[in-house]
Amino acid sequence: MRILFLLPLAWLAACDSGALAPARVAGGDARRGQLLLAQYQCGTCHQIAGVASARGQLGPPLDGFGRRSYIAGSVPNTPQALERWLIDPPSMKPGTSMPAMGVSAEDARHMAAYLYALP
Repeated sequence: MRILFLLPLAWLAACDSGALAPARVAGGDARRGQLLLAQYQCGTCHQIAGVASARGQLGPPLDGFGRRSYIAGSVPNTPQALERWLIDPPSMKPGTSMPAMGVSAEDARHMAAYLYALP
């Protein structure tokens, strides 16, 4: 009888929605990253919650970024990859429409922290 009770629970535990838990960025300050996303004018192309005037339509909206499996559809979504992407997108995905904006490594870390914190 006990097995009949536990079997459905085990089956439910095996079900996975496929959504990733948002990553944490070591040394990243999400509040500072929010300001930097505005400073680098990321909202010209992207919709970014919490960033003033970030209503762009060219790039994808960035809500739920931390739960995505990939960056730009092909780069595994890890904090290190996101930081590299923010610094120089064309080096990671030649032909991308996202330009290198002169983002420093420190700024990229803070920006990544904010993007991973988005709901």
